[in-house]
Order: sequence, then structure tokens, then C-alpha cells
Amino acid sequence: MPPLPACMKAKPMSELFAFFARLDQLLTANQALWRLQPLQLAQIPWAESKLLKLLDNLSLNDCEQIDQSPQLQQQTFGGLWPELFVDEIAPPAMFQPQGLSPPFWLATDIGGRKWQQILLFAEATAQAKLPVLEWCAGKGHLGRVLAQQYQHKVSSVEWQQQLCQQGEIIAEKLQLTQRFICRDVLNNPIKDLFEQQQQVVALHACGDLHRSLLVQAAAAQSQQVDILPCCYHLQQAMDYQPMSAPAQQSLLKLTKTELKLAVQGQVTGGERVRRLRQTEMLWRRAYQLWRLEVTGDPQYQPLASVPKHWFSGAFRPFAEWAAAQHQLVLPFDDDGSCYLQQAEPLLLTQRRIELVQHLFRRPLELWLVLDRALYLAEQGYQVQLQQLCDTALTPRNLLISARKLPVAAPL
Repeated sequence: MPPLPACMKAKPMSELFAFFARLDQLLTANQALWRLQPLQLAQIPWAESKLLKLLDNLSLNDCEQIDQSPQLQQQTFGGLWPELFVDEIAPPAMFQPQGLSPPFWLATDIGGRKWQQILLFAEATAQAKLPVLEWCAGKGHLGRVLAQQYQHKVSSVEWQQQLCQQGEIIAEKLQLTQRFICRDVLNNPIKDLFEQQQQVVALHACGDLHRSLLVQAAAAQSQQVDILPCCYHLQQAMDYQPMSAPAQQSLLKLTKTELKLAVQGQVTGGERVRRLRQTEMLWRRAYQLWRLEVTGDPQYQPLASVPKHWFSGAFRPFAEWAAAQHQLVLPFDDDGSCYLQQAEPLLLTQRRIELVQHLFRRPLELWLVLDRALYLAEQGYQVQLQQLCDTALTPRNLLISARKLPVAAPL
């Protein structure tokens, strides 16, 4: 097995554990600042006078700008909580690419942002000779790059038959050594997919999907595992199930709702997407006021996700859709404008609370990623953490690269 490049030297388990311990202490000591649901609060829940004065001077636009900028977060809150901005809990180093130059036709039907992520992942995880298992492959875009650029034999696993068929057509047309396996990996046996002489890769596999990958790859002692995890809350269990011994011993017992904080609030889709997201937050808040007026029930009731195009029109159709979710009928002669007005100050309060809560978004994600990294280290892997790219390209940018340690020969 080739050694790790100098820029990717694996950390010993003691360093990973120390990093995890610092994050665990920070998150545990400051639970009152982040373990809350801002959408359900009508006022600031903290009493510290300096914090209240600071928040009271922030507009909705201020909150939006600060929330998207680590530099502005530090400028704004560094005096209150300097421990949040020390190097000891900073994200790992950034991958320094040399740059791949695949032929233009390899990027057919792939969005520019996604294509950049694929190229960076492929370069950061490149190895000499192992066959590749691509997990949650979709149409196999990542596997296609690995097969074309590095002449790897790639097995792409995907549960949607249509995507497998489309990927097979492309691979055959390009004469790549890429095959597709249609399998629901959470509900069907998957042990046969993993081998010892194999590299396992997953770019943005969600929740239980990447957890299953790690467990199965470790059980098969696969030589190399490279994953960029995503959507930690997408799991069947209601509470978080720690993977490593340090996380199992932590006092933090996370709910599925709290796991969402790790992937919350960071927007990469430009000004229009940010504007629609702000409209969505206002409308959801206004609907809750309308529902309270109709039912008299102050208990918060969640709503399903809905495509962003809903928020380019009028409020009333969205409110009707939301009411149908709760088996309600709204008064037919009301456009809901009064509830929108009432919701505006509540939204500002919500965003101010979120601004503080989101200071712990990255520490929590690092805690979750380190839980996975420590699990692999416990299974006998050398583990490297790095940021694949800037968060402007994708907020989920933490790459775990693990290589199996050779077993020492008996004396």
C-alpha cells in the first residue's frame, strides 16, 4: 500500500482523541446556548446583559451576513466566547489540489458546483491500484471520473434502478470499467459488496447510509475508506447512536432534531436562494401564528419540507398547504397579511437566537465527524481529516480518509 502524501499524514489516535475531548468539553459546557429550538421561541432565552445589548443592535440583514461568515462571527462574538475561536478547535487543514484536467465530455449533465466537488474528491483520494466501491452512487459521476482518470475498476452501488440504468449507458458509451449494482443497502444484505483489497468511497452519503458503509468496510478490513459525510440526522433511531468509545462515554446525548444543527443555516446558492430562504422562515412563522388563531393550540407543530419555488408567489397558497398538513381549513376571506406583519419581529428574534446557536454548528459537526474517525482508528486504520474545499463550494466539506494499518508479524 503506498504511503500517504506528505500533505495528508494521518494523525495518531491520541491526537484525534484530544481534538474530540476539547470539542466535547466545549459543547457540554455551553449546552444552554445551542440545545434549543429558535423557531419555537418568542423572546431571547438568555439574560447576560452584554449579549442582549449586542443582539438588540443586529438587524435581519446583519444576522444573515454574520451567520455566513466565520470572520464576522469572530468579530461579533469573540469578546464574549473567545474559546470558540481558538486554534485547538479549528477545522482541519484545507486540501491543496494540483488540479485534474479530465476531458470536457466527462462532465455531461453535472452541475458546475457538483463537478468541482467530484474533481477535488477524486484527486484527494486517488490511489494506485485498488478496485473502487462507490457508495450511494447515483448515476456514478464520481466513479466515472475515477475510472477515466485513474483507470480504476469501479463498482457503483445505487438503490434507484433508473439511475443505475442511466449510469450504465454512459459508462458503456465511454468504454469505462464501471459496473452498477442496484441495491437498497439499508434493507438488503450488503456484505458481498465489500472486500479487503478495495477502496470504498462516498461523496455526501447521508446519515445511516454512511454509518452502514463504515461498519461494513471495517468488518471487511477494506484497505482504504474515503467518505465525506452529510445529513447526520437522517437516521432511523430517534436519538444519536455514537460509533466510537469516546463518543459513547460523552455526557452529550443528542436527539435527531439536535443533529440538524450540524447542517443548518449555511446557504451556498446565491442571493436568490438566500432571499427565498428568508421568505420561507417568515412564512412558516406567520403560519404558526395563524394556526394558533384558528385552533387555540400554542404547541408548535412541524411542517414538511417544500420546494423553494413556493416562496416566489403569495403567502395564502403556502398557508393552505401548511394547514392541510395539520387537517385544518383556513378562513376563505383572509390573505394572512396580518400574520406576516406579526411574524416579522418574531423572525428577527429567531434569527438573533440562531446567530448564537450557529456558533456551535461547526464544533458539533466536527464532533460527529471525529466520532466516525475515531471509530475507524479503533478498527485499526490510520485516519486523516481535512477540509476538501471552501465552505462556499459545499458546507459539508470534511473528508475522512482512512487506510488500513498492516498487521505486525508475530515475533
